[in-house]
Amino acid sequence: MQMGKNVYELTMHRIGLIFNEFDNIYISFSGGKDSGVMLNLCIKYIRESRIKRRIGIFHLDYEVQYEKTTQYVDRVLKENPDIIDVYRVCVPFKVTTCTSMHQTFWRPWDDNHKELWVREQPQGSYTKSDFPFYNRELWDYDFQMLFAEWYHELKKAGRTCCLVGIRTQESFDRWRTIYSSRRTSLYKGLRWTHRITDNVYNAYVIHDWLTADIWVANGRFGWDYNRLYDLYYQAGVPLEKQRVASPFISAAQENLSLYRALDPDMWGKMVCRVNGVNFTALYGHTSAVGRNAVVLPEGYTWERYMHFLLHTLPEKTRKNYLKKLAVSIDFWRYKGGCLPEQTIDKLRAIGIKIEVSAGSNYKTSKRPVRMEYQDDINIPEFKNLPTFKRMCVCILKNDHLCKYMGFALTKKELENKQRVIDFYKKIYT
Repeated sequence: MQMGKNVYELTMHRIGLIFNEFDNIYISFSGGKDSGVMLNLCIKYIRESRIKRRIGIFHLDYEVQYEKTTQYVDRVLKENPDIIDVYRVCVPFKVTTCTSMHQTFWRPWDDNHKELWVREQPQGSYTKSDFPFYNRELWDYDFQMLFAEWYHELKKAGRTCCLVGIRTQESFDRWRTIYSSRRTSLYKGLRWTHRITDNVYNAYVIHDWLTADIWVANGRFGWDYNRLYDLYYQAGVPLEKQRVASPFISAAQENLSLYRALDPDMWGKMVCRVNGVNFTALYGHTSAVGRNAVVLPEGYTWERYMHFLLHTLPEKTRKNYLKKLAVSIDFWRYKGGCLPEQTIDKLRAIGIKIEVSAGSNYKTSKRPVRMEYQDDINIPEFKNLPTFKRMCVCILKNDHLCKYMGFALTKKELENKQRVIDFYKKIYT
């Protein structure tokens, strides 16, 4: 941090750098508080600097959301027409859902189920026919990356930058996005940037803002914001949990029931839209879906309980979890997970048999530890260790990708993703 400057001054300096360095700029706007403030900061910079520039607003419309969010997005996208180009995207890509043991994903704006849409498609929105790279295997996060390349080509730009409103206060993963020592794809060494592809970058200009900074800026400058946050406040939702996101992802499970009170009309449509929504609303804050302390039924071990849970699942879902488990068992048995010395000492103290290697190929001070799967390990770091309890939590959460266990995309999933990218690139070569 530059001495004597607050986060607002630092951010305006970063925005100035972006406008000087990139001839093509667009903002990823979700309708939430962070992206809303970031958009207002950019508009403020353009107006005060009196520069003749247009910027794009990229909004992924997920169809199912609070009415207050839709109203806010509608307002924002109609304002400042002299300097913004609107890209409101209504595409039936895959979106993760953790409300169902039967569905691993759902599709907003699915053409095959128009009768289930919770609202009409906004006029002037971009649909799948506008994007030559679209196919039904695309996930929403794949679409965002391919949109960046598409937009870069559309504008015939030299360098394109997408401004993304993430803040490190929100989660460890977001902190790591900025500060990880393994990050090398930076623009001119700026840690708050990340290269997507050739001459296309993301920039996180408000990464060091706190939640309080967001609301101070809205109040001081009189900016419009999503009035859903007023309802959250009235409902007693803590500031750190007031988020605008797809209602069916894991992070939204705990507060899914708020739809019934805050937006009852939307709630009535949601229960018919995605499998398991009502159950998750009833039990999303309990151990029934892996929230809070997961309780082991009397007379069971965690391994036995895991097999019981697996037998309650559809065959395809059950095989998916068993495959993830087999990969994890082999990983910990033959390769080993990297653990800090404190955790290694705790494992030895409670008598768990482990094999510790001298070092790792990764840039870390942690050491690889090989061990067999345990039923449970009663230490605070249990989430990072191979236990059947951890697998039970994944199943209860409907965490089909097993992100709770640290899984990333599988080889097959990565191959599918690369196939989509290769298909797209052929169009423009």
